[in-house]
Amino acid sequence: MTDLAAELQAIAGVKVLAVGDVMLDRYLTGAVERISPEAPIPVLRVLREETALGGAGNVLRNLVALGADPLFCGVIGDDAQGREVQYLVGEALGGGAHLIQDKTVATTVKQRMLSGGQQLLRADWDAGGLPRDQTLETLESFALDLLKQAGALLLSDYGKGVLQAPVLRRLIGAARTAGLPVVVDPKGRDYSRYAGADFVTPNRRELADASGLPTGSDAEVVAAAARVIAEADLGAVLATRSEQGMTLVLGDGEGGVAQVVHLPAEAQEVFDVSGAGDTVVAAFGAGLAGGLSASAAAGLANIAAGVVVAKRGTAVAFSDELLRAGQKARLLGAEAKIADRSAAAAQAGTWQVQGLTVGFTNGCFDILHPGHLHLLRQARAACDRLIVGLNSDASVRRLKGAARPVQDEAARAAVLASLADVDRVVIFGEDTPYDLIGAVGPDLLVKGADYSEAQVVGADLVKARGGKVLLAELKDGHSTTRTLEKLESADSGWEDGR
Repeated sequence: MTDLAAELQAIAGVKVLAVGDVMLDRYLTGAVERISPEAPIPVLRVLREETALGGAGNVLRNLVALGADPLFCGVIGDDAQGREVQYLVGEALGGGAHLIQDKTVATTVKQRMLSGGQQLLRADWDAGGLPRDQTLETLESFALDLLKQAGALLLSDYGKGVLQAPVLRRLIGAARTAGLPVVVDPKGRDYSRYAGADFVTPNRRELADASGLPTGSDAEVVAAAARVIAEADLGAVLATRSEQGMTLVLGDGEGGVAQVVHLPAEAQEVFDVSGAGDTVVAAFGAGLAGGLSASAAAGLANIAAGVVVAKRGTAVAFSDELLRAGQKARLLGAEAKIADRSAAAAQAGTWQVQGLTVGFTNGCFDILHPGHLHLLRQARAACDRLIVGLNSDASVRRLKGAARPVQDEAARAAVLASLADVDRVVIFGEDTPYDLIGAVGPDLLVKGADYSEAQVVGADLVKARGGKVLLAELKDGHSTTRTLEKLESADSGWEDGR
């Protein structure tokens, strides 16, 4: 959560230029209570009508929701729908937007009819006319001027004619010259149109179409992304994969792959995927403009996508929603770290087969204090994965007295599991962790330096397997007992009127 809060702070107020095909999304929501007497079709009794910016306009909306300071360029028709787009853009953004009106095009409208939370039908108004050369020249001029203020360039291509090849080439070239990251939400099969862009963000089907390769598994997605990167002269691919999350594939600049990051899906429930790609582009681009690494920006985009697919329509993700979603994901992740003895032993074996060093330490961890954190940090630094054995409530009472523990085993396990240095927490009921150490079979056993190696429980088991014992440096002045004594003294002072 600390990292996520810092990341959201980093993107607050960043200037991001979005250019592309803007359109209007209209929603008719109502109830279906009968079948039409004219044909075997449902009759929708409309109860509510809503209108929102779509396409590149939805990228704009998401940038605003995330706290960025977007700049915007697009083309609208000389029609009522275009004027509605103009009003909505002004309402969302105020200044910093340039919408060029063109009489040769009609503003695209996508109208969705819904009942009971489900789409019944979508009707599109799309005349298909291309903007005039003069319109594109004007748009390009505005965009190049706004680019001087921006920290990133986002190109939202819906195939409506705004992002034609010459425009793409000049905008991408200008951004590259300025050292700005370029993110493209692509359309069609020929990604060479986006040559020189740093990132493209296709979904799984779009990636399959562009690469001519299957995209079902992790390995297939990586192979397809690598082909697109090499053939289209791109920097990287951020592939959105619905329930399989996202995959970021970074090129090495020589036609190969430098790094792959798989991100699991964040959404707990998918309600509507409309506009989720726009959210990904906005969050990812804002993250890059805010100075985040590509993998950190992709993580931010993944959380944002999980937020919007749980909403109806082309929704947006607000920064406070990302914080709540990140907190929930972290708590779920921490919960997953708490394992029983057999599961922890199996996981340790898997890690060791992968060539990872497994460490183990243990304690009551009744009230977590800096001394505990210092020990855990040293333990984790000395191994690849750290398992913590936690005394059960009953064993703490036997060791510390009837007044302990202050926090029950569930609370103590949850706090430990929330720490980045801890990979697994196992509660054990014995007075010592000897049997647990025998079951887990760690490569490293860590205990405080107030013990000698001969006094460390389980040292013989670990050393017999060729493992090591680490006596960690202690942080003076910190102990649970001392903390409780201070609290009791303070309570006594209050009772005496001090």
